[in-house]
Amino acid sequence: MGGKIRVLIIDDSASVRQTLAAILSADPDIEVMGVANDPFMAARKIREEIPDVITLDVEMPQMDGITFLRKLMVQHPIPVVMCSSLTESGSETLMQALEAGAVDIILKPKIGAADHLAESADRIRTAVKGAARARVGKLRASRVAGGSTTAKLTADAVLPPPKVGAMAKTTEMVVCIGASTGGTEALRELLEALPANSPGIVIVQHMPERFTAAFAKRLNGLCEVEVKEAADGDPVLRGHVLIAPGDRHMLLERRGARYEVSIRSGPLVSRHRPSVDVLFRSAARSAGANAMGVIMTGMGDDGARGMNEMHQAGAYTVAQDEATSVVFGMPKEAIAHGGVDKVVPLEQIAREILAADRRR
Repeated sequence: MGGKIRVLIIDDSASVRQTLAAILSADPDIEVMGVANDPFMAARKIREEIPDVITLDVEMPQMDGITFLRKLMVQHPIPVVMCSSLTESGSETLMQALEAGAVDIILKPKIGAADHLAESADRIRTAVKGAARARVGKLRASRVAGGSTTAKLTADAVLPPPKVGAMAKTTEMVVCIGASTGGTEALRELLEALPANSPGIVIVQHMPERFTAAFAKRLNGLCEVEVKEAADGDPVLRGHVLIAPGDRHMLLERRGARYEVSIRSGPLVSRHRPSVDVLFRSAARSAGANAMGVIMTGMGDDGARGMNEMHQAGAYTVAQDEATSVVFGMPKEAIAHGGVDKVVPLEQIAREILAADRRR
């Protein structure tokens, strides 16, 4: 096996296969073990050698990616990262992919746009490394993620640190949640457990633009709380959940006696946009002890610094435990930074939210 993450690329486009191979091969911790232009060729390659991670296109000849994914999860539970172009209809399809067992979603890089390609490259490599660590069925890979060639910015790039001292408590609490790899299904389980009168919730889940709208719509049909993709100026209301739109930062702001969200562009923070660190820092600045922070399954350390700032501002903070996390990266880093009050399994997070609400 060696120390490298071995990746099989499945895509019917030769140019996409070439671009993905170049992006992944540029990372010293990743090895492209092969490419395939359709699921049947991929199946033959998997019989010869099982990869650590697969990147899988959605629309392909002979068999679509979703059908192949479902068959794969039964026969070989290999971590799969879905690779798709940016379409509304495709976003609905990719929700099915996440339900079928895909670990993450990435956008196909736009060839020729240097800035976008650089951001895409970093996102693609991060997604593959996160997938390699993900627990898919009984398969568990324990790879060490390497560095990145892209400068890693902090929340300072979007807004200044919170002022010293916590804001006095009010009667309303706002819950700020951050998640990444494995978070789509974890958030579904959490939100389904909450009643319609739950405190207002704002969420950053690392997903590409447009896909967050389909994700919010799916959750809204399953949960008692109202779920929507956040728009600039949306109020944070009891019984409502706002999910940050892909490729935009979401900040919590106070407007008199209520909270609302601000949606902004800006640089990648902790290599993400939206960034959990940005949301959590804004909560520390605007809500202080009126906020609760929850950090869930995910690769990397986005949210660790922001959660510590929330903790120092008087917020109650909770992290998902290792046993129920698909990837115990973000919760582990938040714990290491000293900003977590309590570590609980996924099925207990809803109870922690409701208990914190009752204590107010």
